[in-house]
This record gives sequence, structure tokens and C-alpha cells, in this order.
Amino acid sequence: MKILLVYPTYPDTFWSFKYALKFISKKAAFPPLGLLTVAAMLPSDWEQRLVDMNITPLNDSDLGWADYVFISAMSVQRDSSVDVIRRCNALGKKIVAGGPLFTASHDEFQGVDHFVLNEAEITLPHFLEDLARGQAVQYYTTKEWADVNTTPVPRWDLADLKRYSTMNIQYSRGCPYDCEFCDITVLYGRVPRTKGKDQLLAELDSLLDHSWKSDVFLVDDNFIGNKSKLKKEIVPALIDWMNRNHHPFALSTEVSINLADDEELMNMMVQAGFDAVFVGVESPNEESLVECKKIPNKNRDLLASIKKIQRFGLRVNGGFIVGFDNDPAAIFQRLIDFIQESGIVTAMVGLLNAPRGTRLYKRLLQEGRLVNLFSGDNTDLSMNFIPRMNKERLIEGYRSILKSIYSPKQYYARVKEFLRNYHPTQVRVFRFQSNYVKALLKSMVMLGIIGRERVHYWKLFFWSLFTRPKLFRLAITFSIYGFHFRKIFEQEIASL
Repeated sequence: MKILLVYPTYPDTFWSFKYALKFISKKAAFPPLGLLTVAAMLPSDWEQRLVDMNITPLNDSDLGWADYVFISAMSVQRDSSVDVIRRCNALGKKIVAGGPLFTASHDEFQGVDHFVLNEAEITLPHFLEDLARGQAVQYYTTKEWADVNTTPVPRWDLADLKRYSTMNIQYSRGCPYDCEFCDITVLYGRVPRTKGKDQLLAELDSLLDHSWKSDVFLVDDNFIGNKSKLKKEIVPALIDWMNRNHHPFALSTEVSINLADDEELMNMMVQAGFDAVFVGVESPNEESLVECKKIPNKNRDLLASIKKIQRFGLRVNGGFIVGFDNDPAAIFQRLIDFIQESGIVTAMVGLLNAPRGTRLYKRLLQEGRLVNLFSGDNTDLSMNFIPRMNKERLIEGYRSILKSIYSPKQYYARVKEFLRNYHPTQVRVFRFQSNYVKALLKSMVMLGIIGRERVHYWKLFFWSLFTRPKLFRLAITFSIYGFHFRKIFEQEIASL
């Protein structure tokens, strides 16, 4: 059997880092972890190829080679997925589809031969058994949760790792919280299911075996969902592994803000090589947090918690949302002020949307307020429901946030404020990488000479070089990120 694994194209989004990646000559931020994991579950005697359309184009010759095309995608890849399905149908190729997009909305797609939905550890074996007997049906689904201890190491050999900026692995699935707007608990449940330390370290070993020595993102829905196991087993094992292997990776992950309440765990994570965490801050407005049932964030000094996490050596990347029913007219300026004061450099601010299957989706459906599909793009100025606030006022306020926080003046001021107060533990071994030298030189031209931020760029350049030299590389990285964020938001605003 010849299997072609196809990962559809991402549009240009906040998280695509398209414009930043050009500085380091990379094509995409992450490889398709789900497809590479599924590849490891297929029969070993099947021939497999991967086409990540974010790296290389999908040619008809690729499709012509295959007996089956396996496609996996997220909501933001919907349009590209439809095009891949159309091309497969035109060439008479059998399609097997799975992943979050199809699990949530398989009934919206025509032309797919087999849907292998939910978690592949459960549904894929049933499909393969039926396929071997010539009796494969169209739908494979389950209400059970998979045992992630059975999940194999991804097939990294199928991907050209040099084309990516960051590798991604998974330690757990699920989140103990159930925020109204989030579909994580719909897809993966509220009880975090975790891998053992040996399994996690085997995945890190595999990346080393494939000569990877750079950033690794743990894609967990909430890495600290089971703090007891983390502190007793997982993080101590990571610390030991990192020390034995001379700290080859810089780790990052997603956490809830109550990480700030556990100083021991923060210290351990830094020792293990974590230097950044994504936190869903959502809103500085308490009534909005109550509305969406963002339990860890309620009745908390959010600003103090963020600054505490950063004091312990973990950069906070923050997610924010406007458009809650309880958002006041003053929310836009409050959010601008909060982001500037927090020192969160990478601040993703999006309009509220209701992914299919979420409690928000069901509530809005009952209220007759749903109007279209969720695009999956967190920052594309679209909403799939009728907001309580006047929509024109909401969109205008949202635009004012984007124009403010990513204007060169505001953005570089936030970067400098963060760097001034950031004192990471220096545990990672420095390794010279030519890509970073290229990025520095390109930034000096693109940002320091051509760019409209050139005055702010050079001020940060020399300030960090002479006052915080150990953070100079991070300062340049943030400058490049800012360029990407501005390009994305300028495109979105211009499209209105």
C-alpha cells in the first residue's frame, strides 16, 4: 500500500510566523505532529510519503503515486482541505480524513471516502482491520478516550526537519477546566491523560537522533493539568535528561495562569529548560471571565500573576479575547493598558468566536445568534455570531487595540520593559547557528534601514547590546516577531 500523508496550507495568521520565518530561512513553524504520529501507527510494510503543503506544493504526480491519501487538518485549514479533497476526487484517489477539523464537522465535507475521527489510537485500528478485509465503511468514531501510553513516537523521518523552526511533541491531552468558548474538552475531555516519563524521554531521544537541537514546543492543552505527576515524575526526569544531554532544547508549552501559585513547579520547569509559556489571559474584565467560566483567572490579580511567572524566568505569551457579552465600552483601552503594563510581548488579541461543539456554540444556537462557520483564525476580524455590543463599535475597538499594541512605539516599549525585568536562568548551552546570524543581518536591513520602525529598532539594538547583552538575541527575535505581527494585522485591517 502506498500512503500519501497531506497536511493542508495554513493561511497567513498570527501564529503562522510567515514573515518572521523568512529571516531564518524556514518555511513553517511546526511539522504536522498528528499526521506523523498516525504514520507510526500504520503497517510497517506500507510505503509512506509526507507532503506538508506549507513546505512544498502538492503535485498531481504525488497524488498519482498514492493508493490512499490521508489528510488531517485544523479549522483554519478548511479552505485548503476542500481544495485537496477536490483534487483527489478529480484523480479518483481514495481519501481518509481525520483530525480536529473533520472530527468537529465531518458532515460539512463531501467527497471523503473514510472519516477516521476522534483519537486515532482507538479508531484507526478498526479502519485498518476493515480495510484489510475489504469492508471499510465511511465513518469511524468513538466516545471513548484513548490511552496515550499507547501512542507511538512520531515518524520524524518522513519530514524535512530543517525546513521548520520548532519541533512539537505531546505529553498530555485534555484540560481540567471547561471554558465556554474552548473546544479542547469537546475533543479531548476534562481529565488530563498523560504519558509516562520513559515515553516522553523516548520522544526527546528520537528528536536528538534526528539531529534536532533547537526549540521544542509541548503542545499540551494544559501542561500543568496534573501537577502532582509533573512534580513527582515528569519534570525531575526532564531535568536529569537535559543535564545528561547538555540542554539541547529550549522548551515551551501552554499552561493555565495558576502556575503562578506554584513556585516550586516554576523553578523546576526552568531547570528543565522551559523558557516560555502560553497563557490564556482572555480579559482584564472580571465579569467577562465569570461569563466564560475561566475559573483559574477569576478573583485573581492577573497582572501580578503574569509578572511573577516572568520573574521566575518564563516568558509569558498571552491570549486575549474581546466580544464577550459582558465586555464594557471601556474594554479596549483597558486591554491596551493591561498588555503594555504586563510586558507580554507576544499578545494575541482575537474576537470571540464559537467553535462547533463548545458550550458557547450551543448557547448561541439556542439564542438564535449564530450566523456562520468559525474560520479557525484567531485574529482575522471575523465573528460567527451576533455580539451584544454593536458590531461596528466592537470591530472599531478591536482595530484600535491592534493598531496600538503593535505600533512600533508601543511594541518596542513593551519589549524593552520586558527585557529590563527578565532574568532567566542560563542553563542552555550556547550553540552557534548560521541562521541566526542571517536573521540578525536581515533584521538590520529590513527593520533598521528599510522599516518604518528603524528608530525604535536601533534604540533597542544598542540598549540590549550594551545593557543586557545576554538577551541581545532575544531582543532581535522580538523585533522580527513584531514585524510579522504588524504585517498580519495591516493585511487584516486593510481587508475591511
